[in-house]
Amino acid sequence: MIRVAALYRFAPFEDPAAFRAPLLGVCKAAGVRGTILLAKEGVNGTIAGPPEGIDAVLAHIRALPGCAELDVKFSSAKTMPFHRMKVRLKREIVTMGQPHIDPTASVGTYVEPQDWNALIADPDTVVIDTRNDYEVGIGTFEGAIDPATKEFGEFPQWFRDNRAALLGDGDRPRKVAMFCTGGIRCEKSTAFLKSEGVEEVYHLKGGILRYLETVPEEESLWRGECFVFDQRVSLGHGLAEGSHGLCFACRRPVSEVDRRSPLYEDGVSCPACHDERTEEQRAAYRERQRQEALALSKGRAHVGAVLETD
Repeated sequence: MIRVAALYRFAPFEDPAAFRAPLLGVCKAAGVRGTILLAKEGVNGTIAGPPEGIDAVLAHIRALPGCAELDVKFSSAKTMPFHRMKVRLKREIVTMGQPHIDPTASVGTYVEPQDWNALIADPDTVVIDTRNDYEVGIGTFEGAIDPATKEFGEFPQWFRDNRAALLGDGDRPRKVAMFCTGGIRCEKSTAFLKSEGVEEVYHLKGGILRYLETVPEEESLWRGECFVFDQRVSLGHGLAEGSHGLCFACRRPVSEVDRRSPLYEDGVSCPACHDERTEEQRAAYRERQRQEALALSKGRAHVGAVLETD
């Protein structure tokens, strides 16, 4: 069995670069692949490998300063969902572009998955999906607002532009409940709303993944599938692998209907990105697809581990 672990922890790392090579070494020795981001604000990533290998990597990360309470969500995969192991240095472990925000100092109120339905069914609660538009497009919670953002850094301006419409101007301020895939984006989005003076801010503890894992489908208010950032592409209730594939040209999810479109070409284009690319770009993608297929046939496809920075 291949175990998948989505992890994060906001913690003050004085010198995250010093953790990079030792962490990569542990991952390589453990047979683990995926991506881990390191920044001065902490660690974030998703990795996959044998259960004992995942345990070894998590033990190493928990030994880093401030990471003993590392947040981890487990799932499984039928085949290895990553080509290689990457450890990257970043300015932020989830990019919001608001340097004054510190999730270790102030965040919203955590809501357990079993209590989430009651909160978002309350008519005085505004429910906001903090993920990007292509993620929301394949699944979200019933009644949730889609900010239609292309990237998380657009969220602060979207909220400021829409604050009055979202919260109203009545005597009784509306509550705000936010959610994301695994919880990390909500750490920052709820901290941001608190800094903007919003008092009642809540977020789904453990994110959509924890909800899909623990809430029975017959009781669920989730509709569709949840996009994940690996080769599984999407997950459903019980964290079962979903029906979506991935367009390797634009990295957006593609449905079964999308794959039947004349605008879909494996590794080259999908209905969402076909008109965004030139024919020269599509020709380059076709050549890349051919080279990858050739490498795969010779057993040389995407192996190894790398260190990366911005």
